[in-house]
Amino acid sequence: MASLSANQIKYLRSLSQKKFRDEYGVFVAEGEKIVDEALRSDYKVKEVYYEKEIGRDAMSRITNLSSPSPVFAVIEKPNFSPDKIFDSLSNAQVTGVSKPLFLALDGVKDPGNLGTIIRVADWFGIDAIFAAPGSVEVYNPKVVQATMGAIFRKQVIYTDLADVCRKFSTAGLPVYGTFLDGKNLYENLPSDAKHGLVVMGSESFGISPALESLITNKLLIPPYPADALTSESLNVAIATAIICAEFRR
Repeated sequence: MASLSANQIKYLRSLSQKKFRDEYGVFVAEGEKIVDEALRSDYKVKEVYYEKEIGRDAMSRITNLSSPSPVFAVIEKPNFSPDKIFDSLSNAQVTGVSKPLFLALDGVKDPGNLGTIIRVADWFGIDAIFAAPGSVEVYNPKVVQATMGAIFRKQVIYTDLADVCRKFSTAGLPVYGTFLDGKNLYENLPSDAKHGLVVMGSESFGISPALESLITNKLLIPPYPADALTSESLNVAIATAIICAEFRR
């Protein structure tokens, strides 16, 4: 059985913190399904550790999970740039899709929400996800875990969302956002307009005023019945799933 040195354990444990992930340019993935997805993707998997090889005690010292998984991988962080996407918007041709659909996340903070949104984007064929710099980091171990491997198929690009909105508008593509005073999603989404950019707000504050002025189409996910006393809002991941499902219907 191979053993990990104290320095190796210290290094692997440090990757639970963003500052060290940034310093080393890597992140971790745990669990057989997620690591298998990584190995089958274009991502560069630098190291893989198996419990059967390093022992349960060592695995329990490096894991970010409540109980050790059978496998732990260290993966190189990719460098995604929005420029290629912006360059192709004028032709509305992204990844071979004639009517591209993108998400923009304005300050989503919860790792579980971001991970779920990435899974939703993967399921509904969203081309890419833009995120405001203040959003939770995509390589947070809790985010990676929540994606269940979808992280290896969807780009998450951290960039200025106001610039993103302007680029889409300049290209003649609609910019959608959800608001309590928006128009009913189910009655005001023409079948020939189910493309463009969908902006989702943060869990606490929704879409920021700076971006609201750049939204060309305000939408509302209506409660049922319309005049019912309901929760103040939907969870952002659930709302994203509802909107993506309607856009792809």
